[in-house]
Amino acid sequence: MTPVSTPALTGAALLLRDFSLEMTGKDTPKLEAAGESVPEGTRVNVTYLGNEDLPMRRSAARSARRLGFVPVPHVSARRLGSQRDLEEFLAALRADGTERHVFVVGGDPAHPHGPYGDSLSVIRSGLLQKYGVRQAGISGYPEGHPHIPEAALWAALEQKAAALAEEGLPGDVITQFGFDPEAVLGWIERLRERGIDLPVRVGVPGPAGVRRLLSYATRFGVGTSASIARKYGLSLTNLVGTAGKRLAKDFDLDFTLRDLSVPKRVAVFASRSDHCLLDLLWRHRRGELPVSVAMVISNHPDTAEEVRGFGVPFFHVPSMGPDKSAAEAEHLRLLEDNVDFVVLARYMQILSGDFAERVGVPIINIHHSFLFA
Repeated sequence: MTPVSTPALTGAALLLRDFSLEMTGKDTPKLEAAGESVPEGTRVNVTYLGNEDLPMRRSAARSARRLGFVPVPHVSARRLGSQRDLEEFLAALRADGTERHVFVVGGDPAHPHGPYGDSLSVIRSGLLQKYGVRQAGISGYPEGHPHIPEAALWAALEQKAAALAEEGLPGDVITQFGFDPEAVLGWIERLRERGIDLPVRVGVPGPAGVRRLLSYATRFGVGTSASIARKYGLSLTNLVGTAGKRLAKDFDLDFTLRDLSVPKRVAVFASRSDHCLLDLLWRHRRGELPVSVAMVISNHPDTAEEVRGFGVPFFHVPSMGPDKSAAEAEHLRLLEDNVDFVVLARYMQILSGDFAERVGVPIINIHHSFLFA
């Protein structure tokens, strides 16, 4: 038998060898549709977003495993409300056989929801190994972070790499997505100079239009968005307009640019009665409502299965008695950075003035009654 020679990989093909993908909890149908085009054994990162619940995250990781891929669930430190939350999540991964690889990140919330202020505290907890994790990824920022000084980023990366070594956990570094190859290469050189020899997976955005790239990039700050715009020949100055800038300066105004192609995210509050809630969900499914339903929050568990049947996360937050402070604190935790407005769909509770002031987004009451928001 004559052996068949395989051409050596060169150029882009070499860079793309052993590539990985990222999906959200809602992307399972898309992953299944693309399954035949993705090599078996490809690593698929599964996000840990605030508008996803445990069943959705588990389902996504299980689907990746079922399709022959290697699931890499994210663990978002600042979104964890307690050690119990972390152990519940890791135990669920172990039960599903999706626990071997994880990606530990700090997470988007400005303030921790529980005892874990950063990814380092999760790594040092010892719980990853307890529940069968065999490899942990950590994040890197070649183009910086809008809210964290560069010195702090390097210190955190060195500490996380050292903690992985101390815990006996193999790891790698997954970078934020970027557009400047020189910045990435220079950052990797500095990484090696600091003695960090972990493998590096460079984040690259998939095919997308400029507007969608800008919408993703806003998560990393206006500076990053502006640099993207310059690279693609799009001037934010022209978008704002000279008159707009002059008015903003003269009257000390703040303004925000929004990509109208990205639907606004809504959280629906409901109680036991389901007619307002289900009407919204059906209209959304039929494409009549140009929004993204991020979550449903209810003070009763009755509609949980129906809501999840629409692919929408459901959160049961009991609200009993005159003191609503604990329930409203949980509401604020779930909503933080995850929604653009709230709809009360026959939500049979009175929201406090403190909640209305702190929620930071508009509240719309669609139940015709004397209850006020």
